[in-house]
Amino acid sequence: MSKQPLTVSLVSLGCPKNLVDSEKMLAHLAENGCVVGTPMEEADVIVVNTCGFLKAARDESLEAVAEAVACKYDGRTRRVVLAGCLVQRDAEELFETVPGIDAIVGVNDRDRLIEAVAGRRKAIVSPCEGEIHDDTGRFRLTPRHTAYLRISEGCDHRCTYCTIPDIRGPFRSKAPEAVLAEARELVADGAVELNVIGQDTTNYGADMGEDRGLPMLLRELNTLEGLRWIRLLYTHPRGFSDELIAAMTECEHVVPYVDLPLQHVSDEVLRRMGRGTKRRDIEALLGRLRDVGMAVRTTFIVGFPGETEARFDELLRFVEGFRFDALGVFKYSPETDTPAAEMSDQVPDEVKSRRAEEVMLAQQKIAFEANRKLVGSSVTVLVDGREATDRCVGRHCGQAPDIDGVCYLTRAREAGRFVTAAVVDWDEYDLVVEPPEDTSDDS
Repeated sequence: MSKQPLTVSLVSLGCPKNLVDSEKMLAHLAENGCVVGTPMEEADVIVVNTCGFLKAARDESLEAVAEAVACKYDGRTRRVVLAGCLVQRDAEELFETVPGIDAIVGVNDRDRLIEAVAGRRKAIVSPCEGEIHDDTGRFRLTPRHTAYLRISEGCDHRCTYCTIPDIRGPFRSKAPEAVLAEARELVADGAVELNVIGQDTTNYGADMGEDRGLPMLLRELNTLEGLRWIRLLYTHPRGFSDELIAAMTECEHVVPYVDLPLQHVSDEVLRRMGRGTKRRDIEALLGRLRDVGMAVRTTFIVGFPGETEARFDELLRFVEGFRFDALGVFKYSPETDTPAAEMSDQVPDEVKSRRAEEVMLAQQKIAFEANRKLVGSSVTVLVDGREATDRCVGRHCGQAPDIDGVCYLTRAREAGRFVTAAVVDWDEYDLVVEPPEDTSDDS
């Protein structure tokens, strides 16, 4: 009698970079004879690809692990395997603190996941050093028409609050020919939108002695036949050059959108964060981006040690004055073994919560006003498909997948198509758009 293949359920948590790892792990498991995509309660093995960036992310990961362990005790599941950032960071503690885990696999060892799933290894965690993964041949979890393209790994910035360099290792760029090969594969598989990601995309190529690495890469990606939208995420203000802005504006397929985490604008808070930027640099960069019509998404951290009421007020007034196209807020979380966790002038949790709410209320007003003004205009929408509620949903070029608002279409269109639609209404952060009855112009 032939042996039945293992069925595997994989839970992917955290950022798009983790998602790419999950897609590659699924492909690796399938290539080794596993049946992937099984519901958690029916799987022989449950893999949780964890996030360990912040306490809230770690808590979410541990909740998912607890659910997986419950399936093991109550159902057919034989093994629970942990992978990802939380494992890389806290490998030694997990077996002791989380009963029911059978194996762990670090971020640098994703291609050895089958050893843990099959029960041949209990712990596989190697340091992240000079290597970088090949991300071709993924089992994609995103819709066919959109994909993430990772161009680098790790980070050389030593922000005082961040554990990413310790988890993901030093910054290293993927070779241009490898990035382009992966991009061609994704486009051949149906992707018309590529979202460029890395721990710090603006630093691309610097470790290979190429200061113009990202502008050159964008120009190469822009030539790929069939690719319509290229979106730049995870940039850093310190490495944002005029040449990069020129490449973004000159390349017809690079959308006028940039994800630019600023974290703060007070010079003293930025200094304590170790960001390597000052307010005047940020204002100059934002001015150049606005001059060329770029939509800007950013994130800020509130409640960082030493953020006085005056420094927070400076941030709040800045948000109100610049009017970002999209904005997210994190409450500062003291991370073990980071310099910021040992700083004086820690801010109480209740103050952090109040400040986060104030910033988001200010941004809400800005976003709602911007959407209201869009009524009566037209936008090009990439259709993502139907939601669980059966509404047809898509995004215009100023809306990145999963993190920004969306466009709800009054007439359904096929996923992966581009349609020109009139903005007829808005619903908080989202737009309601009406495509023409005639579908002849859909592309």
